[in-house]
Amino acid sequence: MSLKIITPEGWKRPRGYSNAVSAAGRLVFVAGQIGWTELEEWQSDDLVGQTAQTLRNVIALLQAAEAGPEHIARMTWYVTDRQDYLANLQGIGEAYREIIGRHYPAMTAVEVSGLIEDRALVEIECTAVVPH
Repeated sequence: MSLKIITPEGWKRPRGYSNAVSAAGRLVFVAGQIGWTELEEWQSDDLVGQTAQTLRNVIALLQAAEAGPEHIARMTWYVTDRQDYLANLQGIGEAYREIIGRHYPAMTAVEVSGLIEDRALVEIECTAVVPH
């Protein structure tokens, strides 16, 4: 595997993400994805539904680049409502594990005042590293 989870001695292991990842290989940069389909059609107006579709979009792009979820080294999540995100962590986690699996890259979640697409509640970008 080209990814190594970094946890300094004495640090508590985070739940659902990693604090740091070292990686070697071919880089795949996935631009910010939102919760609409490949035809830019909305299937959901709730955060969990949009998160699931967003993650499916990420996986489709990785597959097109001959990569998979296990190659994701870093993810950044942009959410428009921190309270909605926190209230839906269980459903978001279930969607994540169903689509990505139990692979937890370095991850950041940021609350933003809005996204370019008004209907979008979440946007996710990632970097994957595929072994040579």
